[in-house]
Amino acid sequence: MNTALQRPLADASAVLARLRSLFDAGVLVLARHCLENGRLSARRLDAVQVPSFEMAWAGAELLAAETAIAALTPDSDPLDARLALVFTVDAVVSLLDRLDAMLAETGEDPAAVDALRAAPEWRALRRAVGGAEALQATGRGVVEAQGLVGDIALDEAHGLAQDAFRRFAAEVVAPQAEAIHRHDLTVPESLLQPMREMGVFGLAIPERFGGSAPDDREDTLLMVVVTEALSEGSLAAAGSLITRPEILTRALLAGGTDGQKAHWLPRLAAGEPLCAIAMTEPDCGSDLAACQLKGTRVDGGWLLNGAKTWCTFAGKAGVLMVVARTDPDRSLGHKGLSVLLAEKPSVDTHQFEVKQDGGGTLTGRAIPTIGYRGMHSFDLSFQDYFVPDANLVGGEAGLGKGFYYTLAGMVGGRMQTSARACGVMRAALRAAVRYAQDRKVFGAPLADFALTQAKLARMGARLAACRRLAYTVAGIVDGGHGRMEASLVKLLACRSAELVTREALQLHGGMGYAEETPVSRYFVDARVLSIFEGAEETLALKVVARSLMERALGIAPAGA
Repeated sequence: MNTALQRPLADASAVLARLRSLFDAGVLVLARHCLENGRLSARRLDAVQVPSFEMAWAGAELLAAETAIAALTPDSDPLDARLALVFTVDAVVSLLDRLDAMLAETGEDPAAVDALRAAPEWRALRRAVGGAEALQATGRGVVEAQGLVGDIALDEAHGLAQDAFRRFAAEVVAPQAEAIHRHDLTVPESLLQPMREMGVFGLAIPERFGGSAPDDREDTLLMVVVTEALSEGSLAAAGSLITRPEILTRALLAGGTDGQKAHWLPRLAAGEPLCAIAMTEPDCGSDLAACQLKGTRVDGGWLLNGAKTWCTFAGKAGVLMVVARTDPDRSLGHKGLSVLLAEKPSVDTHQFEVKQDGGGTLTGRAIPTIGYRGMHSFDLSFQDYFVPDANLVGGEAGLGKGFYYTLAGMVGGRMQTSARACGVMRAALRAAVRYAQDRKVFGAPLADFALTQAKLARMGARLAACRRLAYTVAGIVDGGHGRMEASLVKLLACRSAELVTREALQLHGGMGYAEETPVSRYFVDARVLSIFEGAEETLALKVVARSLMERALGIAPAGA
């Protein structure tokens, strides 16, 4: 590593250490404001949503900066070090403002934050890394690397998987992605069948059931590696295909009977049938516990009545994982929910109607969207739709446990979504670099201009930091922990994808706004990432902020 970077790295470590202390103290103060009878009060938490949202974002930015700096070694590439420093400087600027917002709400003295703003090490770091000359130098490094930044050393098995799926994304997915998006097509068999053969749908399924996951542990890192690679080719036509089997697999492993695991897991691993997840309802949004679709017991099974929305890939899917209220007592909340597997024919159309012999019907209509085309999200209507007893996950023992079975897949789903965001960012940054080198403005390549170089530096820094955090959290999840961290990296990576694709489109100028350039697709696809698999507001308030407060207070998580 360049010796000139040693002082900025030392300053960065010192600033982050002070910020961590200030942040932890601020979390504790806010948490104490929310205590009632020794527990966090939902009423008091709702009263501090604004500072809690700032706290969650501060936690995400701080952990990402700490992780980026901690990963550096004397042998690190100088560009990696500069990118980590650029992200850290931008994160500290944001963190100081967020800490001010937290303290203002609780009436605490902001003197310590003010002191850090004026600290010599912070001023020196900002000049050395965040100044125009330094940003330009980093931006030139991003251009020279062709946007291929943030690489992370992998073992042989994961490295081979990454290489194979990156080639597949470039040679098979990317050439079909534009037509799928422009013409609003359903993901074709020309993509699905090769992915079946590569084992994409069995990444979370243990080897004993026909998947590729180890029988004795999880391999979240492989999921992240493959998802990121596929998403670089296309978010909607490839990168998002893994999420639904991941969630259903986790639910079955958490609560399915031995017979259900033996029946469903090998089929899911083979991609026959494809599956979809029917959780969200028109009036509930991210509040899964408020679901009202009814499951009524009848002879031999259950009748489903009600509506679901944003059910992605419901048309092509042959089985729907439906979260239904099987206990009519609404006061039970999430304890009245169960998971039923509703089978249906697979179709490529944007509308469908399934009529059962017994009179039940299921209708679906694809929701027109600005991006994320190919998989299509559907509005669904169930009318006396019959599901046999054999398809109640967990059997009789699974009644009322659907909420918990669903949560079993949420951590993996959020990790995948962070990987999807990284894949889209990687594609956008590489496209921006290529265009900036080719495009001449006022007689010079766009890449030679100072502002372009600064933009590329910040884009590269954000991508590298998000990749590092996602890969690090994957290891935490594989250790049996990381629910909050998975939500945290999802929060940061998805918003970052919006920022990076926005700047990539901006650098393309008018051509970026034209649908004929891939960067326009990256931009509209990225916008969905902060919404699905847990909207950022819900993650920030209900998972990240609450978890941070519980840790600060040393109390058990709600429901533990």
